[in-house]
Amino acid sequence: MGSKKKISVPAKLINGGVAGLVGVSCVFPIDLAKTRLQNQQGQGVYTGMRDCLVKTLRSEGFFGMYRGAAVNLTLVTPEKAIKLAANDFFRQLLSQDRKELTLVREMLAGCGAGACQVVVTSPMEMLKIQLQDAGRLAIHQQKVLGTDGPPAPFSQPPQDRPYTTGTASAFKRPSATVIARDLLKTQGLVGLYKGLGVTLLRDVPFSIIYFPLFANINKLGQRHSEEKAPFFHSFVSGCVAGSVAAVAVTPLDVLKTRIQTLKKGLGEDTYNGITDCARKIWTHEGPAAFMKGAGCRALVIAPLFGIAQGVYFIGIGEYILGYFH
Repeated sequence: MGSKKKISVPAKLINGGVAGLVGVSCVFPIDLAKTRLQNQQGQGVYTGMRDCLVKTLRSEGFFGMYRGAAVNLTLVTPEKAIKLAANDFFRQLLSQDRKELTLVREMLAGCGAGACQVVVTSPMEMLKIQLQDAGRLAIHQQKVLGTDGPPAPFSQPPQDRPYTTGTASAFKRPSATVIARDLLKTQGLVGLYKGLGVTLLRDVPFSIIYFPLFANINKLGQRHSEEKAPFFHSFVSGCVAGSVAAVAVTPLDVLKTRIQTLKKGLGEDTYNGITDCARKIWTHEGPAAFMKGAGCRALVIAPLFGIAQGVYFIGIGEYILGYFH
């Protein structure tokens, strides 16, 4: 991408929206399994991704595997648009005389993209995680108390989590609207951005790894520097770079998931910041716990970013805008 190429925000929004909608629809059940596997502590409810998906399908039905998808589908368009457009912008900003970027500059561009996207990513994942983990919590409570036991209140129900208090609401399926409203009412905008710091710690390294790796792999499919790579090559490049980056930052993703989860099951640890969370996971579950959901995460991110880069390099947004003009 040359330094004179103008960034079209509407086109990036369309590209991000198309890629996000297609990607999320395809891989969301695996993302749900990832969240549930990362959140379970000790002797968990699920033994792995397949077991989680089978149990979710049996207990919650097909649509149960898409719990929280509406939040993702709503916010994934601006998230992907910001991430891809920001990387494009920073790459152009850091380029000199249209020369190829050095690896350090590519990493800096990725860092900028990762920092920009958390404006949308942090609240999106905050709401999504609550919806995804509700089913696991219900099974966990029943497992702890016995299948015939009544629902129990969550351990240490804090006053700043209004929608979790009381036994009657323990198994009530949450709503993203209710969660967002209660958080805004009790904590203000800060409540929706809980875990912002750890989200930055995850997304900035991810982008530092992903974008330079993608750019260099994608170059192999370009016959000339000004020519776009074929769709399939861009797709594979996005998949490879996405899976590598996803696995690399999985420990940070585990921390983010645990910190952003508002509800905790009976006997599960609660956390007071990144350091406290990391210490308790290491002490109570061992170092292997930091890689929980790594396989699921790779399976989610690989096609998601493969599709995103394929759509981005094809230029569906540019084509649509050109057609109407």
